[in-house]
Amino acid sequence: MRKKQRLIFVAAAAITALGLAANAAQADPAGAPTYRELVGVGSDTTQTVLNGLADAVTVNGVKVLGSYDARGTAQITTKDAATNPACTIARPENSGGGVTALKNDVAAGTGCVQFARSSSNSAAANPDLKFIPFAVDALTYAVRSDSTVPKKLTKAQLTSIYTCANTTFKPLAPQFGSGTRSFFIRSIMPTGTTDSATLFGPGGTYPCVTDKDATGEGIQEHVGTYLTDTKHLLPYSIAVYNSQVYGNAPAAQGKAVLGTIDNVQPTNLNTTSVLKRDVYNVIPANKVTVAPYSTVFVGGDSLICARQDVITRYGFGVAPNCGQPVS
Repeated sequence: MRKKQRLIFVAAAAITALGLAANAAQADPAGAPTYRELVGVGSDTTQTVLNGLADAVTVNGVKVLGSYDARGTAQITTKDAATNPACTIARPENSGGGVTALKNDVAAGTGCVQFARSSSNSAAANPDLKFIPFAVDALTYAVRSDSTVPKKLTKAQLTSIYTCANTTFKPLAPQFGSGTRSFFIRSIMPTGTTDSATLFGPGGTYPCVTDKDATGEGIQEHVGTYLTDTKHLLPYSIAVYNSQVYGNAPAAQGKAVLGTIDNVQPTNLNTTSVLKRDVYNVIPANKVTVAPYSTVFVGGDSLICARQDVITRYGFGVAPNCGQPVS
């Protein structure tokens, strides 16, 4: 197992150089083979870095990871219909949806989904699954470049805005089921707050917070174009924002700029970030010692953990506990 290392985070200048040198990873599996042995769905936050890893990680020279984005066609086909006709499924839109799809697939025994991407840890609620950290992200908030929301806030001020104690601004939140939403609620909202579909919005506990767009659809993670009002603010991944700006992920930031929480600059990730978090790949608990799950995901010497260059290219830090399943 590799020795624990200090978290290394990529400064914006470094991300720029790498971004110019590498194209954004293709959404959904591209190239040969069309259908991959290990299919993953779920988190928007980690979809692009997993697309990059899917291009880089091979077993005996063959790509084995097939990562399907959180957004795209309503349905995805994850396996060859000639051998597994049951594998055209609804596209999971977030971490919660990815974990649910994996659990449902394990229960049904269809073999359509082998892992989930998750930007939050719900291992306690899912003892039949193992959450395996591989990278470190940090959240901040995004506003429009012409925003009236201060670009520097304290964590306490952010709590005041999202609990509707301060109604000067118009806070937005990702849709229910989002791992980023779950992590943000645990980090910012009052202790003991339980997420639910009615936590935010009219009639909810915090009615000043909006988690749906103008058409009534849930707000997707890390999409700056939802910021249509100068009073809007929205939780945003620093890693994803940098990937969008510097060309390693599809541009979705619009006019968004990142705010500063407790004087920690969001231009690069660092260990003092207020909302620092691990991000995970999730596999069935009974597959931890079974190849190729074990080869690809488990341990500091796993194929994913060995590709620090890919992880940092997409703006993430390498988790010091990379590959070690959490309890």
